[in-house]
Amino acid sequence: MLNIDDNRVALTISPILRLAFRPLFLGGALFSWLAIAWWSYFWTWPLNWQPYGGALWWHGHEMIFGFGSAIIAGFLLTAVQTWTGVIGLRGAPLALLAGTWLLGRLLLAFDTGLPPLLIAIVDCSFLLFSALAMAYPVIKVRQWKNLMFVPMLALMTLLNAESHYGALNHDPALAMRALHATILLITLIIAVVGGRVIPFFTANATDYTRKPNILLLDAISLLSILTLLAMAAFGFSEVSSFSLTVAAGVAAVSNAWRFFRWGIQASWHSPLLWSLHLAYLFLPLGMLALLLFSLDLVSLSIALHCFTVGAIGGMILAMISRVTLGHTGRPIHVLPRAVPIAFVALFVAVLCRVLLTVIFPGESRSLIAAAGVFWLLAFGIYLFNYGPMLVKVRADGRPG
Repeated sequence: MLNIDDNRVALTISPILRLAFRPLFLGGALFSWLAIAWWSYFWTWPLNWQPYGGALWWHGHEMIFGFGSAIIAGFLLTAVQTWTGVIGLRGAPLALLAGTWLLGRLLLAFDTGLPPLLIAIVDCSFLLFSALAMAYPVIKVRQWKNLMFVPMLALMTLLNAESHYGALNHDPALAMRALHATILLITLIIAVVGGRVIPFFTANATDYTRKPNILLLDAISLLSILTLLAMAAFGFSEVSSFSLTVAAGVAAVSNAWRFFRWGIQASWHSPLLWSLHLAYLFLPLGMLALLLFSLDLVSLSIALHCFTVGAIGGMILAMISRVTLGHTGRPIHVLPRAVPIAFVALFVAVLCRVLLTVIFPGESRSLIAAAGVFWLLAFGIYLFNYGPMLVKVRADGRPG
């Protein structure tokens, strides 16, 4: 716990720099809104825009390493203070970390004339610094069970560097393989964190009795995601269709079985619960889509967007809506009135981007644009309702 002197120091710091979730949730959500707004416009009315790495690489990279990594780092660097009791990143060091993230976004979007290698180094340094900031408190108190997130952040750094290497050396296949592997790595993070918090939150807020973990099932579900991650890094098109079918099938079944033991049937009265459950459901659905891809029944893009829009986007929106309330001193059961609409809008976005584009392939351009509009609605509601909370002092007057 923070002592009185720590509290006094914390209260002298600008509210937005008191804990990592504040600048990184705000920056990540705002960036995702701007990036999707621009991408939807560019997709509907193409124009001569050449960002670093090309437009397609920019879209994939920035939604993963711009938006996704900001939220992941903000969540982990905030949670690690709770887990370890060691003061989290704050003040000037946090401003430097957030500034590094922001500089990376600006350098990739606009032609500054700077050496491409320098731009890549700046962008990769954000996750590297985040990994070091995560490692310090965990190692200090020897809380080894949470050390797993440090190599995950380090691996994300390496995959980011690999994607930059492919972009700089005109090897789009390598650049995209790194992005695909990162998507599977983030699904692994969601599987680990989701397995901890979703059944816990559900049991605490409902009359659902939490079932004990089946260790073998947990191991198979997580190892199956690691297998798909390795296949993504090698290239989905380079592995045999039989191998991908088996791996995706095992992943879909094991992760769905694990998920349906968490009490989704008890969650419908609470938007903060059913939004988490529905977001996680898109993990096994994405694995099912990978299986269908291995059989040449759907495109790889369908499977990837099931992960990115449904699982990653949905889980991020659900978690930051919850975490922001709790860490700004507000009761988590008092949800801003429009936020359930944001959750619904996000799931409509994934239906437009994934399911309806399969059913109506001739309307894919309009459906992708519609998915963008619903994403903007979802994160626009979050920014409108939660943005003020992130820049103001806690409602209970405490630091943090």
